[in-house]
Amino acid sequence: MKKVLAMVLAAVMLLSVASFAAAEEGFSGEIKIWVAENTVDFTSQQVEAFKAAHPEYANMTVKIEPVGEGDAASNMITDVEAGADIFSFAQDQLARLVAAGALETVEENNAEAVKAENDAGSVAAVTLGDTMYAYPMTSDNGYFLYYDKSVVSDPSTLEGILADLEAAGKNFYFEINSGWYQTAFFFGYGCELTFDTDDEGNLVKMNASYASDNGVAALKAIIKLTQSPAFVNGSSVSNATNLGAIVDGTWDAGAAKDAFGENYAAAKLPTVDGVQLGGFGGFKMLGVKPQIDDAKLAACDALAAYLTSEEVQIARYNAVGWGPSNLNAQKNEAVQADEALAALGAQLAFCAPQGQYPGDYWSLATALGDDVIAGKYNDADDAALLEVLKNFEATCESYLNK
Repeated sequence: MKKVLAMVLAAVMLLSVASFAAAEEGFSGEIKIWVAENTVDFTSQQVEAFKAAHPEYANMTVKIEPVGEGDAASNMITDVEAGADIFSFAQDQLARLVAAGALETVEENNAEAVKAENDAGSVAAVTLGDTMYAYPMTSDNGYFLYYDKSVVSDPSTLEGILADLEAAGKNFYFEINSGWYQTAFFFGYGCELTFDTDDEGNLVKMNASYASDNGVAALKAIIKLTQSPAFVNGSSVSNATNLGAIVDGTWDAGAAKDAFGENYAAAKLPTVDGVQLGGFGGFKMLGVKPQIDDAKLAACDALAAYLTSEEVQIARYNAVGWGPSNLNAQKNEAVQADEALAALGAQLAFCAPQGQYPGDYWSLATALGDDVIAGKYNDADDAALLEVLKNFEATCESYLNK
């Protein structure tokens, strides 16, 4: 659907350094928005601010529903027509949503503003091929290390962390049977596992090097970690006991502060045998559903642009702690003083943006991690581990035909 309005644009709204267009005739119908439950009230306040600033939308009805990033994409794909007009989702759902026809392309002027105002990772995350399909909202969906600084003397090496925790009888949590967290080792050791998509979101090619000397070294490092008496599989502070350190994300910053108290600290992931652990970097974004009514589409575009602008990203950080993707918002004093976001920022330098993965990949990675936890490979030699990874790659590639 082309975004060419029937009437000449008569009003221009300045958001950050870019202009976002508002239709002359406005819109007085209903728009439905899906956002995470903990941002419903915040989003409602921002919508009212948007309407107050734009009289042409004063009579527009906006219905805000609590549908988080984990469910929004699946719900949209199931029934695009019944889905939200604007919805938040994580970058790994982009290809599925494009293939389902659930995303309108970003209007050209807005796309140029997005490119100018947001960090490169978030811009890449909303782009498929050469086409932009969504508005970046956060650049904070990654993982790093929370730790008790009264126990861990130096968070820079995994060997040192485990030695301190073992001596203190404390636990180290790392969810190695997750395809998301597992990449910290494989990517850190220089391995690749990515999937190329066409412009319609279909997976067309796998790029992999797990079945390699580097992959074997990464798998051996994971196996060695599980053999530490401090190791516990997991990634939730709230579910942790006797906690000394945990690999987790910004969403658990509050729980980590409560757990560690005055000994709370955060850092990038450590090195293992001199190799810096890597992993995925992730982003949240707002998408706009294709519309028949051009006036409604213009309203959705203007509102989505506003809700992801510099000012609103700063306000969202202050309200719920979400890290901005907007470059100027990232320079905000409060954002820069946030220990968790600082740790994540340091870690993202060693991470790859999470691209599109077949759904079955996640189950396969879980099975690999479960086997490691069960001790299945404790006595395996390098040749046997290489075979495990060859089978892993072959299975991943088979998903292209589904």
